[in-house]
Amino acid sequence: MDQEILFLVEESPEGGYEARALGYSIFTEGKSVEELKDSVRDAVRCHFEEKDLPRVIRLHFVKDEVIAV
Repeated sequence: MDQEILFLVEESPEGGYEARALGYSIFTEGKSVEELKDSVRDAVRCHFEEKDLPRVIRLHFVKDEVIAV
């Protein structure tokens, strides 16, 4: 098992945050960053067996900005 799992985090159009794991079919969301962290931990624990749990969860926050030319 990999020692680390990476989630891409984006702001949700409805408010809050959405996170999806790279390389795994794990998706979760939260209204705040703290709630998102709890949701990500729970989702990872549900997805993997205890012996296969990654040691580290990395959240990569992505923010798109549009600027005028």
